[in-house]
Amino acid sequence: MRQTERGSSGYPTHAVLQRQAYLRLHACVILWGVTAILGRLISLPALQLVAWRMALVVGVLLVVRRTWGGLRAMSLRSIVIFLGIGCVVAGHWYAFYTSIKISNASVAVSCLGLGSIFAAIIEPVLMRRPHERAELFLGVLAVPGVVLIVGGVPLQMRLGIVIGVVAALLSAIFTTLNKRFATNNDPFSITCIEMAAGVVVLGIPAILSGLTMPTPMDAVWLLVLAVACTLLPFVMWIQSLRYVSAFSTLLMLNLEPVYAILLAAVLFKEYEDLTPLFYIGTGIVLLTVLLQPHVRRFARSTT
Repeated sequence: MRQTERGSSGYPTHAVLQRQAYLRLHACVILWGVTAILGRLISLPALQLVAWRMALVVGVLLVVRRTWGGLRAMSLRSIVIFLGIGCVVAGHWYAFYTSIKISNASVAVSCLGLGSIFAAIIEPVLMRRPHERAELFLGVLAVPGVVLIVGGVPLQMRLGIVIGVVAALLSAIFTTLNKRFATNNDPFSITCIEMAAGVVVLGIPAILSGLTMPTPMDAVWLLVLAVACTLLPFVMWIQSLRYVSAFSTLLMLNLEPVYAILLAAVLFKEYEDLTPLFYIGTGIVLLTVLLQPHVRRFARSTT
């Protein structure tokens, strides 16, 4: 690393750490873009799919020594907080995969673009800071795109949009809460606690409704989903929140539909169910990602 990228103490500057955080976030976006496809490939109902997903992540983390070290160092208050956040994460994933099952992958991931709109409102409240005009502007800018997305979806799929919007709202809530509370704790331990909370919240109703064992092929896809598309990106995402706002994180996650929609078009031919309005609307939502740095820079220069 060049000397100019290090502070006087010899450690990387905040700008460098922030740039690294954005790179990690983009890697997360790519991996999370695959989760919608796996949701289509796995035959389990949404409730059982998410319960198995979270249980597998917990199982892997419990054999990692670093997880136990972080748990021992964590206060009881922090553990309770992360258990609560884990319940919100579980609700988000359940809503997301329900949206996929009753509509399709393209619709579900496009709804997640609303997460940045919700974050523009929720984050300043939970983080106890003033609302930024730039964030609100970018959030409102995505609304016409969402309207077009709804208009480009067949009527029988619109319940999937409603549930997808709920998933987006929950994503804004748990992202902001993790931003506020995850800074001083180990990301492996945080992930383990939050996933464990989800296992309890979703596992009990999954068992009561008749737990379904995954088929051999489902088991393979579940392992890929749990390790490569959940554990790895979730840990990187929590690390990134130390240097990037919840709003910026969710705005970047608006890129997730690009990967998911392209994959869904190739693998499942979902473009046959959607009109051009859907793709125009998705493009408008994604445009907010590209405009974000320019709008925020302009807002700061005029204050």
